[in-house]
Amino acid sequence: MNSHNDPNYSPLRDVAQSPEATARYLADVQRVLLDIGKNLETLALEVRVHCRDAHVEGDRFYDAWLRAQPVERAFKDVLKNVEAVTKGLEKSAYKRRAHKEALANTARKREEKELEKQRKKNPQPLQAAPNRAQQGAQAQNSGYGGPTSIYDLGKRESA
Repeated sequence: MNSHNDPNYSPLRDVAQSPEATARYLADVQRVLLDIGKNLETLALEVRVHCRDAHVEGDRFYDAWLRAQPVERAFKDVLKNVEAVTKGLEKSAYKRRAHKEALANTARKREEKELEKQRKKNPQPLQAAPNRAQQGAQAQNSGYGGPTSIYDLGKRESA
């Protein structure tokens, strides 16, 4: 169905349709970014050494260091962004898998909700409660459920 001659064909469309394929693709991109990040870290160290050693005649001892700070900060920001992107890729793969699971559970949840609505609309008839007079007589004989106050003792004595 997907033809490379089709103008609307996109190889990432197939990847997007499967959470497993999406996770594999994002892991590959993450590996590349981590490799780039390692190279950028090495480059940042080399630039730092070079910029801090670049002295001009008449410089005080900290002038080269001050001139190097904006360059070092720029590399630090780039490295921080690369790390944020790699974390975002992991999170995206997780969210894609969670979406598929939520999609699979949606039909079951809807069925349960519909059954609950039906139960609320048509409740099961309850069994008739036992006769109160019979319950009271049994309670009196068992010694429980009698008077609630010492003034209601009647023939009985208090402790």
